[in-house]
Amino acid sequence: MAKRRVENLIWNRARECMDREEKQQLQLEKLQETVRRVYQKVPHYRNALQERGIGPDDIRSLADLTHLPFTAKQDLRDNYPFGMFAVPKSEIVRIHASSGTTGKPTVVAYTSRDLNNWAELVSRSLVCAGGTHEDTIQIAYGYGLFTGGLGIHYGAERLGATVVPISGGNSERQVNLMRDFGTTILACTPSYALHIAEVARESGIDIRELPLRAGIFGAEPWSDNMRKKLEAETGISAVDIYGLSEVVGPGVACMCQAKEGLHVFDDHFIPEIVDPVTGEPLPPGEEGELVFTSISKEAFPIIRYRTRDISSIIEEPCECGRTHTRIQRICGRTDDMLIIRGVNVFPSQIESVLLEIGETEPHYQLIVDRRGQMDALEVLVEVSEQMFSDKVRGLEELGQRIQHKIVSLLGVSCKVKLVEPKTIERTSGKAKRVIDKRQL
Repeated sequence: MAKRRVENLIWNRARECMDREEKQQLQLEKLQETVRRVYQKVPHYRNALQERGIGPDDIRSLADLTHLPFTAKQDLRDNYPFGMFAVPKSEIVRIHASSGTTGKPTVVAYTSRDLNNWAELVSRSLVCAGGTHEDTIQIAYGYGLFTGGLGIHYGAERLGATVVPISGGNSERQVNLMRDFGTTILACTPSYALHIAEVARESGIDIRELPLRAGIFGAEPWSDNMRKKLEAETGISAVDIYGLSEVVGPGVACMCQAKEGLHVFDDHFIPEIVDPVTGEPLPPGEEGELVFTSISKEAFPIIRYRTRDISSIIEEPCECGRTHTRIQRICGRTDDMLIIRGVNVFPSQIESVLLEIGETEPHYQLIVDRRGQMDALEVLVEVSEQMFSDKVRGLEELGQRIQHKIVSLLGVSCKVKLVEPKTIERTSGKAKRVIDKRQL
């Protein structure tokens, strides 16, 4: 079935193509209003600002943003559950929260206006992916306290699209409904999208023959080679959506059809890149930790939130016509970064190597252990059905090529273990890429 051609549409041209000076004036006014709000309504911020000798009237330019204190995830846990809210509970219409697997969950809240803005941002993102009101959007992100499912849901409804709120899991049903309902856009994690494609093949269904033409994937770092692999296997246009619940949820930034970085919707969020060690601001083009200040949130405004995600700011204008600040795709997280014998390694770097070589499935796992005084890295990689049934010598040669490529590109030695197809666990949520036994 022929795919419908995707035009480079824009959802809110007045805001998304705003003149730079006009944008900066809007950002400054909203930043000043936000700082005033948190100073008056949130004791944590009032204390943090007073410790720095800063008051709301000291924010006279966007450059003054760097004088404000950072917010870390621990600050949210220390003020659990509602200490960071800037409105009374009577004005809060929804609460979301993280799973809390590494401590108390982080709790976030929304007023009616917050939810309205969030739906607007996700609508922009879906249009970046090529979506229109004519689409049928299958949402395979989890629903519930996780922001992914409901976040995409309300944005898709705002767009006027038909929504299939299937949530995650039950992959055979995902494929069947995709075929029966004529799904045109799939929203889920990229690793789960690959699994759905795998299940479709096993069921004798060729996704390329379905109406599906686009995917909006996020919630985990994934490489550009992974994007190309997805597009090659499914015939769809795959874009990266970025968000985190502490800032709003999905819809903070999204890749457009140019696929050169992600547009940050900077009429609602101001991005910065800082040195992850010193916290000092870094110039455009230099890689560091991504920091966000929300400037539209009522219930849960956040100042200079340290995301732990690694990216950089792109200065050049985008060919799509949007004038947002753009960021490079997230290459990893500071808390996911492995330091192996002094070398910094991100899972997405290994993923990119594997997909560049080919002949393996895009399912892998990194196992780090300590042998004596030395760190040891083992890379488990699934091979394709065809390769696994090939001669042993062919498998040995492939393993050696992967090992050599990792050493030459990343500068870290490793052991590569090729495993048979479907050995590594699939999940509808975030893929578990790293097992670090050094901490056990």
